Amino acid sequence: MSTPLITTGLVALDADLGTDRAGVIRALAELVVAEGRATDTDALFADAWARESKTDTGIPGGIAIPHCRSAAVTVPTLAMARVSPLVDFGSDDGPADLLFFIAAPDGADQAHLALLSKLARSLIKPEFVASLREAPDAAAIVALVDGALSDAPAPAAPAAERAAAAPVETAGAPNTPKPVLIAVTSCATGIAHTYMAADSLAATAKKLGVELHVETQGASGATPLPAEVVAAAQAVIFAVDVDVRDIGRFAGKPVIKAPVKRGIDAPEQLINDAVAAISNPDAPRVASAGASTGSTSAKQNESAGQSVKRWLLTGVSYMIPFVAGGGLLIALGFLLGGYDITENAGKIIVENSLVNLPAGGLGAYLGAVAFSIGAASMGFLVPALAGFIAFAIADRPGIAPGFVAGAVALLMSAGFLGGLVGGLLAGGVAYGLGRLNVPRWLRGLMPVVIIPLVGSIVASGLMIIVLGGPIAALMNGLNGWLSGLTGASAILLGAILGTMMAFDLGGPVNKVAYSFAVAGLGAGTVANQAPWEIMAAVMAAGMVPPLAMALASTVLSRRSFTAVERENGKAAWLLGLAFISEGAIPFAAADLFRVIPASILGGAATGALIMATGVTSQAPHGGLFVFFAIGNFGMFLLSIAVGTVITAVAVILLKRFARRRPVEGVDETTSAAVAEPATV
Repeated sequence: MSTPLITTGLVALDADLGTDRAGVIRALAELVVAEGRATDTDALFADAWARESKTDTGIPGGIAIPHCRSAAVTVPTLAMARVSPLVDFGSDDGPADLLFFIAAPDGADQAHLALLSKLARSLIKPEFVASLREAPDAAAIVALVDGALSDAPAPAAPAAERAAAAPVETAGAPNTPKPVLIAVTSCATGIAHTYMAADSLAATAKKLGVELHVETQGASGATPLPAEVVAAAQAVIFAVDVDVRDIGRFAGKPVIKAPVKRGIDAPEQLINDAVAAISNPDAPRVASAGASTGSTSAKQNESAGQSVKRWLLTGVSYMIPFVAGGGLLIALGFLLGGYDITENAGKIIVENSLVNLPAGGLGAYLGAVAFSIGAASMGFLVPALAGFIAFAIADRPGIAPGFVAGAVALLMSAGFLGGLVGGLLAGGVAYGLGRLNVPRWLRGLMPVVIIPLVGSIVASGLMIIVLGGPIAALMNGLNGWLSGLTGASAILLGAILGTMMAFDLGGPVNKVAYSFAVAGLGAGTVANQAPWEIMAAVMAAGMVPPLAMALASTVLSRRSFTAVERENGKAAWLLGLAFISEGAIPFAAADLFRVIPASILGGAATGALIMATGVTSQAPHGGLFVFFAIGNFGMFLLSIAVGTVITAVAVILLKRFARRRPVEGVDETTSAAVAEPATV
């Protein structure tokens, strides 16, 4: 290469760079800049530290390889330090004394990236590492590194990683063939850990008597494993920090998934786990659409209730943009064209234009346009809900059957309850089909033909033949009950919803109340405004806690709050006005048993007032900033103000008069000193 990767000026031997990891990385960045290989120390350090913050770069053997790509780097560079004292870079076996800092430009060419990758994989070799520790001077270090760059195999060498080895009998079991595994390694930058993990897994597999084929998906390119190698593999190891490319090739195979660094630190465990998965019918498998089912520990450890909650909330979260956009446009249509725009909006937009306005003028025309677009958006509410519930269950194969089941729910007048049931049905069917171990020739058809076809037939067929009618009847009864809520029953519902919104400030209980309101929003009409009233009660009650904390801490009783809380109170004003209940969380975290009860009092009062006075909201979010979508806006403001004052006064009184009981054995003076404000 015309420019060497390392020079004697980039080597620091037996240097004292301190023990702080960030300080050491900055010192190495300064070394690169001093040699004219980068333009800005701060920028280079920031990029290297951002990479270090994602994954520790320490590896077994007392080595660390901090690395990054950075726009500040002008020449691909390797800096090396042999340090004393040692520095902890997060390796399981302790701190490191050999540090290699790899700095690559954002647009580094493939040849340079390949050389950097060669060096990284050379550090797996004990003899090379020993030579680095014994080197007498910087010139010897440079010679060793140059030799490694010349002798190390290319990162995608077929002989090392891709060749399909013939089955060999395992030692000690003459008639037992070796287990056949595939490993895919990939890290965020694709320079170091990708190739080190590949070599570490390959070496360990050879020692264990396992046939392993490795595909590196790194910055210097990736050569896919041959189809016959993939077909012969019995299980897959994904040692990756990023998505696996073309993951559908491995559909149906047992999979072990771990961060790429585990491929370096614990290769034997990964290989043993993969071998065990071959004969385990319950092992996670790569789904037909690509994502590995059950690949994350969070999902594996979920209870049935937690799984169902996650599925439903996923559907609601994807549905909200349709509701938000559609609801606001419908409200804008009413504002411009009046409530009777629902009767002739379609006719107006077909027969008129900006140069041929209807009888109501420009307002009527724009109102019809806004209402029609909003109604079209709201028409996707139930299909989107069902489609993304199915997506949460079965990943991409569930989307098409879920959307179809949601559309059938609309056809059957089953509403959002039909969407919930249809999404669960479609997701369950798609998930079951995706776990089938079908022949290899059929795997490519599963996600694009078989699962959408069979999933739609089963889920939508059940909705039409069996479930649609009963669900529609239940929806009609629910709508009738909500429409008939008046007086005490409506006020009680508002108080309950307000309590739920204030109970955990964006937590599960809060989300249940919010999801209930959003899911029913599409059923609201001019003749049936109960769903809009429920949405208004939920939104107004959710605004109360942050506004009350802001009022109490910045206006009414500043002395009852710490300086930090008073600063949080300033931000809570805007958060509350925008309906972001989480604005009160800093206050609840510091004084849970005073803030939450006070918040519940105000939230319940606001919810009850909203339902009692018939305030409506056609927008699912936005607070005061969607004023044009709120009916009886003056009462909306008054209800929020009442709840805010109730909560603010209640929290101040609780802070002043509700003292914590002194802990036995603690001095009374000390106890009294910390009782105001109380902390939990």
